[in-house]
Amino acid sequence: MTYLNLVNNVLRRMREDEVTTVNQSTYSKMVGDFVNDAKKLVEDAWDWSALRTTMTVTTSADVFNYVLVGSQNKIKVLHAYNDTDNWELQYQTPIWFDDKYMKQDPQSGSPQYYVFNGINTNGDTQIDIYPKPDAAYILRFNSILRNDDLSLDTDDLLIPSQPVIHLAIALLARERGETGGTSAPEYFGIADKYLSDAIALDAQKHPEETIWYTP
Repeated sequence: MTYLNLVNNVLRRMREDEVTTVNQSTYSKMVGDFVNDAKKLVEDAWDWSALRTTMTVTTSADVFNYVLVGSQNKIKVLHAYNDTDNWELQYQTPIWFDDKYMKQDPQSGSPQYYVFNGINTNGDTQIDIYPKPDAAYILRFNSILRNDDLSLDTDDLLIPSQPVIHLAIALLARERGETGGTSAPEYFGIADKYLSDAIALDAQKHPEETIWYTP
């Protein structure tokens, strides 16, 4: 569903006229802001299938710091792999990395560990790896990548639309103070129902992530 479709879905439910562009009026712009607020909340509520992607890094000899290009500090790494040598990369702490690189001569070889190390000047997430690569290795990061705010009328929403629409209505109803029949708390309850149903539907694609194992 496009940004304009989302805004018009909200406007109709609030008994307002539809618009031909999100920027048509001050009110439609505000609705667009609430749609993006709702989008952010829904995106953060679950690791949606639609936001799953793989980011790839190719190492160079003697370089241990790399950028996950396009991540824009909105990434959650689910699993990381050394695709060249077919093993999982293990997360280690910054203190562990400091010990390896600052307090001793670092080993060189095929990467086995990674850690996050801030963002670069473009806002993308950086990682350090260890051992320091001695050749080119392909590293794969299976990740959740949240999207930028919707801005153009034609921008598409990737996650389920109904939780976003109804949460935006709830936020707008709370701001406006009256909705002609349904209270803001009731709207929030409706939005929560849509969200829980959408999560349940998406979660069946990844049942291993909702099962707790005890040692």
